[in-house]
Amino acid sequence: MGIVFGKTGVAEPAFDQLLVRSSASLPYEIRRYGIRYAIETEFAIGQQSAGFRALAGYIGVGTAPQNEGSVSVAMTAPVVTENSGEKIAMTAPVVMSSDKQMKRMQFILPEEYDDISKIPKPTNSKVSIKKVAAGTGAAHKFSGFVNDEIAENKARELAKQLKEDGVDVSEEEVLNKYDLWQFHPPFTLGPLRRNEIWVDLSSEQVDILLKKYQNEKK
Repeated sequence: MGIVFGKTGVAEPAFDQLLVRSSASLPYEIRRYGIRYAIETEFAIGQQSAGFRALAGYIGVGTAPQNEGSVSVAMTAPVVTENSGEKIAMTAPVVMSSDKQMKRMQFILPEEYDDISKIPKPTNSKVSIKKVAAGTGAAHKFSGFVNDEIAENKARELAKQLKEDGVDVSEEEVLNKYDLWQFHPPFTLGPLRRNEIWVDLSSEQVDILLKKYQNEKK
C-alpha cells in the first residue's frame, strides 16, 4: 500500500545538488549527475506498455529475468520520457523519448552497474544497453498526474524562469530537449506523485546561475 501513498522504496541515481532556486516564481534545482547505464527499447507511439514490458522482463518483473545468467536487477527511479526523440529510460529514472513515429524507453540501472562489463546482456533482441552521459541541468518538481500537454506547459514555464534568471535559452530550445521524469507508478495517488521536468544546461549556463544566486547554493 505504501507505493499508492507515494513511498516507492526504490533507489535513485546519485547527484550533486548545486543550487536550489526556492525563491523563484517557478522553483527549480541545479543538479549534476555522473555517468549512468540504462537498458533501452523502442516502441510505436501508443504502445508504451509494450516498451515497459520488454524492459520489465529484463530486470525480472513478472517473469524470469530476460538477461544472460537470469540475473534479477533492482528497479530504480524515475521513469524518464525524453522529448528529443533520442531516448527513454527506467530504474531511477525511466526515460522516454520520441521521434514522432517511435519512442524509446530506458530503465536507469542501479549504481553497482558502473561499467558496461558488469551488466548482463539482454536476451530479448528489442532491449539494448546504453551509456548515459554525465550532465548538469535544471529540474523542476511538480505533483499530480501528467500527460504530454501538461509536461510541455511545465517545460515552457521552466524555460521562462531560466531566461528571467539570466540563462540564454529559448523556449523552443527547451521544448526540443526537455525530459519528463516520473517517479511513481500510475496507481499512486495524484497529489503524492512526483514528476520532474529536466533540462540539460551547459557549464557556462550553470556558472551564470551559480554566480548570480550564490546565496541560494546548497
